[in-house]
Order: sequence, then C-alpha cells, then structure tokens
Amino acid sequence: MLHTTRLKGMGVALITPFKEDEHVDYEALMRLTDYLIQNNADFLCVLGTTAETPTLTEDEKRQIKEQVVARAAGRVPILLGVGGNNTRAVVEQLKNGDFTDVDAILSVVPYYNKPSQEGMYRHYAAIAEASPRPIVLYNVPGRTGVNMTAETTLRIARDFPNVIAVKEASGNITQIDDIVKNKPENFDVFSGDDGFAFPLITLGAIGVISVIGNAFPREFSRMTRLALQGDYAAALTIHHSFTELFNLLFVDGNPAGVKSMLNAMGMIQNVLRLPLVPTRITTFEAIRRILTDLGIKC
Repeated sequence: MLHTTRLKGMGVALITPFKEDEHVDYEALMRLTDYLIQNNADFLCVLGTTAETPTLTEDEKRQIKEQVVARAAGRVPILLGVGGNNTRAVVEQLKNGDFTDVDAILSVVPYYNKPSQEGMYRHYAAIAEASPRPIVLYNVPGRTGVNMTAETTLRIARDFPNVIAVKEASGNITQIDDIVKNKPENFDVFSGDDGFAFPLITLGAIGVISVIGNAFPREFSRMTRLALQGDYAAALTIHHSFTELFNLLFVDGNPAGVKSMLNAMGMIQNVLRLPLVPTRITTFEAIRRILTDLGIKC
C-alpha cells in the first residue's frame, strides 16, 4: 500500500519560545503558529531539533504537540518529531502515542551510539513496522556523529512504502543527488539546510524543512515555490538576499540564531535552556543590522 501525504514546499522547524523563567511560553508559540500559517508556511515540523526537544519534559512535549495541532486546525500538515537512539523506546512511543491530526513522523538517525549502516536500516525497519503514520527519515551527521549513506536511505525507501521522504542535512550534494536520482517514485527529498534549499530543489528535492522560516515564512516560502516552479532566476535572487543571515543563524548554534532574530522582531523572549545559550552580542547586533537593512522593524 502506498502512503500519500501533503508534505511539499517550505516546512518550518518550530522553535519553542520560553519565558524569562524558562517555562514554555505557550502564548508566544500560538502567535508564532498563526504567523507561520498566515505567511504561507506549507507545513509545520513540531518537536524537532530546533524545538530544543532534548531539554523538554514529556508533559511539555505533549502540550506543545496538542496546542500546535489544535491551533493549526488542519490548515497545514503537521510533521512530528519522534526519534531517538533507543530503538525499543521509539517503537513504544509510536505504538502508544496519540497521533491524532499528525500527518507524518520525522525520525532522526540514532545519535551518539554511532550505529553501522545495517544498524540504521534495522532501526528504521522497526520504526516503519510500528508507526501509525508515514515516516520521514532525518540524516544530520553534524549532530548524530554518523552519516546514513545514499545506499542505506534508498534501501529503506524501497523496502518500506510508508517511509515517504528524507530530510537530508549531510551537506553532501553528491550523496543527496544520488538519492534524488535513484529513489522510488513514492519517496521524496527535503533539504535539511536553509542554505542548500535552492540548489537541492534544482536537483529534484521537493522542499525544505527550514529554521529561518520561523522568522521569514513569507519570503522563504516564496523562494521555495519559485524554485519548484522552475523560476530559478527569481528564486536565486531571494536565496542570495538571505546568504549572510544563513551564516549568522548557525554561528552560535541552532536555535540561538533564529531565537535572537525573532527576539529582535519582538516576537519572543531571547531565552534558551542550558546547555544552549543565546547568541553573542556581536552576532545579535549583526542580525539586527541585516534585519534593519531588509526593512524589518527591530
């Protein structure tokens, strides 16, 4: 049975706003959810890396998922992060969790354990068997410490029809092109890096799961749509307008950069949970300067 989903275009990897006392700022999260949907985000990725998920309690994760799903109210698809480096625990979560109104699951390559390619394959095989929703793989070697090869990604894609896509953040264009070229028809590729979104769409990716989209959903979704329509010249102009911001977003780590950006725009408090800390003052000022140059009120 082929699984279909509506995921395409610019998805946003939602941040988790915190109050000054580090409690989750649910009001700000609801405002951000509306802002993203009203400004053309194609889908929302909830409880991914950008959400500082490792520092959230199980109750906070449940509340964030429920509140974002309720606020989105079917206006856009929801991609929910459910991953880990303990296969049994992920399987249990998928078997026992409530996935009402969740369109698909984003599940990261197991981190820290450094599994072999065969270990990765079997991990995803177990997840595919247990999941009540379609699955998007997430390859991010910079965080997991290990790269899932094109061969393994394609093997999983061919063997499990409910594995519908990969979020590729390896930064290896040759590897990603190999996946796009040889993938099954029912399997898609998303860029996991904002800076690679444009070039990967020209190669055949169908979108991006974006960090900068938290702050610039309208502009970045426009770039994505233009590229998908084949208007590469117009898309490239927008891509180049973001080049400096792409660098500033990650120089002090993610989501510190985008949180400082959203704070400068008056949307959230600039608060992260340890071990993450806000950007350096120099980075923050550089972000403010670019926002001002772009005509964004700070």
